[in-house]
Amino acid sequence: MDHLQAFLLGLLQGLTEFLPVSSSGHLALGSHFLGIEEENNLLFTIVVHGATVLSTIVVFRKDIWSLIKAIFSFQWNEETQYIAKLIVSMIPIGVAGVLFKDQIEALFDGNIVFVGCMLLLTACLLSFTYFFKRKNDREVGFKDAIIIGIAQAMAVVPGISRSGSTIATGLLLGDKKDSVAKFSFLMVLAPIIGANLLEVVGGDLTSAPSVSVTVLMTGFVTAFLSGLLACKWMINIVKRGKLIYFAIYCAVVGLISIFVG
Repeated sequence: MDHLQAFLLGLLQGLTEFLPVSSSGHLALGSHFLGIEEENNLLFTIVVHGATVLSTIVVFRKDIWSLIKAIFSFQWNEETQYIAKLIVSMIPIGVAGVLFKDQIEALFDGNIVFVGCMLLLTACLLSFTYFFKRKNDREVGFKDAIIIGIAQAMAVVPGISRSGSTIATGLLLGDKKDSVAKFSFLMVLAPIIGANLLEVVGGDLTSAPSVSVTVLMTGFVTAFLSGLLACKWMINIVKRGKLIYFAIYCAVVGLISIFVG
């Protein structure tokens, strides 16, 4: 992997982690068209995912700090209830990761036709929020948290957008637009950090071909900066209800992937 490839893939990861177009699907497509083998991409993928986690922390630093302080208040208040909802939302993806880890990893085999089909599914889900609009006047509850968590678990499949599926699910449940956007971005922090730590501790990186530090830094910085912009942009997009445009984009990219593949 060279610096240009790292820049392009970092840009893809940073933008698509937050925009509802599937970061895993775009990384798979980007790697395919750039001629990068999956085993050459593992360490890089971990690094750029870390970059987008950091960008999320920066954007929501005040909210995260409030939640951290609430933990040590030892009170059942609004903040601790919110933490409990986040934990509940992580249960489905935790179960999927433990029980179906091998099957999930098998999906990342460079099959861009499959990715294209899943992008079409993402397009359909985003379209539902446009054609089946709700009042969206309530906060995310515990029942909503588990349903949104199931949507996140389904999004481990490349081509299904994590942010798209979780935000669309919350909107269809009637949750406030800004509330579900923030919940969607915060609920993914622990799963991504945990998955990356498991990859490192598990020793799966030892057999991967080495990637230069400067190439990794190029991808990290690009993913971080583009992630900052995309995260803030996505919050405004959700508030304005403009997800239909991303549905069209996913449909076009999905069809192209199917025909090219």
